[in-house]
Amino acid sequence: MAKLYFHYATMNAGKSTMLLQASYNYRERGMRTVIFIAALDERAGKGKVSSRIGLSSEAIPFSAGDDLFTAIADMHAQEPIACVFIDEAQFLSAEQVWQLARVSDRVGIPVMAYGLRTDFQGKLFPGSHELLAIADELREVRTICHCGRKATMVVRVDEAGEVIREGAQVEVGGNEKYVSLCRRHWEGKMRCD
Repeated sequence: MAKLYFHYATMNAGKSTMLLQASYNYRERGMRTVIFIAALDERAGKGKVSSRIGLSSEAIPFSAGDDLFTAIADMHAQEPIACVFIDEAQFLSAEQVWQLARVSDRVGIPVMAYGLRTDFQGKLFPGSHELLAIADELREVRTICHCGRKATMVVRVDEAGEVIREGAQVEVGGNEKYVSLCRRHWEGKMRCD
């Protein structure tokens, strides 16, 4: 039975690497996969998923208004899809998360979503909120804080490495903008040490 999975973590935990490896495993066995990525994330180029260790793959960019259920069902009707992968799943709308649930429930295709749980202020992203509520399986991908504890939060930093405490929820970036921390160190940074 197909399921909707949510693999969540902070920055630099290896979510994209895991996604690319899982997709490769399907393809190596002759099974078709489809990879989607949030259109606003063009760090690796438009329509491309890339990991810090050098793996990459073409992907289909999605925007908030896109109907993912219809897109996936239409592609599946043309050629069977063994698994759907979503990178940067925190940028899904709540409706798109339900569309992905329908892909697994009605079309019978497993959907593996990978993304951040919270933003730099410790607030849930809309897509993550909905995935945490309705995904069949939740899988935490772990990384560590500089102290050795499990990192569960991120801080946003400026060019000088100073913590930014206010701003828009979405600002795409990598190591130059975000640092993963345990909750204790995140709170210390966000509360001005």
